[in-house]
Amino acid sequence: MPTALLRAIPKVDLLLGRAEAAPDLAAAPRVHLLTAVRRALDELRRDILAGRLKDVPGPDDLLAVVRLRLAEETAPSLRPVVNATGVVLHTNLGRSILGEAVAARVAEVAASYSNLEYDLRTGERGSRQAHVESLLTRLTGGAAALAVNNNAAALLLIMAAVCGGREVIVSRGELVEIGDSFRLPEILAQGGVTLREVGATNRTTLEDYAKAIWPERSGCLLKVHPSNFRLIGYTGQPTVAELASLAGPLGLPLICDVGSGALGLKMPGEPDLAEVLGAGADLVCFSGDKLLGGPQAGLVVGRADLVARLKAHPLARALRLDKLCLAALEATLRLHLDPDRAGRDIPTLAMLKAEAGELRARAESLRTALAAAAPTLDLAVVEAEGQAGGGAAPEYPLKSWAVALAHPRLSAERLEAALRRGETPVLGRIHRERLLLDPRTIRPDQFPLLAGAVAALESLTGGE
Repeated sequence: MPTALLRAIPKVDLLLGRAEAAPDLAAAPRVHLLTAVRRALDELRRDILAGRLKDVPGPDDLLAVVRLRLAEETAPSLRPVVNATGVVLHTNLGRSILGEAVAARVAEVAASYSNLEYDLRTGERGSRQAHVESLLTRLTGGAAALAVNNNAAALLLIMAAVCGGREVIVSRGELVEIGDSFRLPEILAQGGVTLREVGATNRTTLEDYAKAIWPERSGCLLKVHPSNFRLIGYTGQPTVAELASLAGPLGLPLICDVGSGALGLKMPGEPDLAEVLGAGADLVCFSGDKLLGGPQAGLVVGRADLVARLKAHPLARALRLDKLCLAALEATLRLHLDPDRAGRDIPTLAMLKAEAGELRARAESLRTALAAAAPTLDLAVVEAEGQAGGGAAPEYPLKSWAVALAHPRLSAERLEAALRRGETPVLGRIHRERLLLDPRTIRPDQFPLLAGAVAALESLTGGE
């Protein structure tokens, strides 16, 4: 029975007093130190009850645990990581990263008051949309534009403001589930519309749409990009131009959710924004943090009268962007005005466009740096496949080269866990029992961080 050991556990105030007397802990805020002490004692109690301890550790050992828990308590939860997976738009890792110039612009706006909703020319109240609307219209050819906090919000706002209380006609094969178990029909329903599904899962014709239209109840035709879902074989969907030829004469808006938002970037299976508008779409919505390469945002471009209805709807205020996202979005859009600069200074575009030869050279440089830091590791440069990620072009892998890590005593899973839990978390991917680090998504200035993280593996010992 562990009763005697449980009784020997020091009281919270006693261990807290010892911690406050320790020179390296005395300056810590008491609220954090108290939490660390309680966590250390809770762990001790669980270990005793589980039979993992035969004696209560001494004061010095307990203070060592308190130090570890204090470090965890005071460390930020949201932390930078090294993305070595080769997945450019990794949703779990924050999708697009911002380039140096864009990040500097955000920092500048964050550290100062700004003209967020103030017109410096007239001295009167302005619109926060003014900072990005003209850029979006110039880049896409839309007559007007609006930015909200993500693409799901953009679609929700469109449903509520343009189609609310009416039927939305959409192909059954496009009613997909997006990330984190959110299903498109559920999002659309929150906009106060009724879905009118047409066609079959694999094939929908223009006639299917035509038969579903009733002037007194139809609100719009909706076309949705399927993200990372694909059907192959006997399939078919009307084009945007075909749907526009049906909707236009009837006065029905044609809404297109193109998902990733390719802007001048040609990727297989990803519609170009300007082309979709040119084909006759009345409103197009897309993400800001995918192929555009900017911050999280939902962007809408298209007919001025419809965008005006979006701006006037009460949901527009609830879904609006804050000043930091607007600063990042404006700076990113300005880069897109010069395609050459965009391809160089927007990290997402640079990563997607990186050639195999360049990536192999980077992988060789990375292998050399890692070999110097961890000579016991087995390191090899191997061919690899990355992904655009974020639902973009899922069936088209990105040819790459990576550094494969193997350890004489540690499995790939233990290597992955050790790097992931390091002071600077490094996230790779396991392929054929080796841990791969893909330089496509690693900035060159992060190579020293990787070398330091890998050097820490030298201290890991023991069998499997």
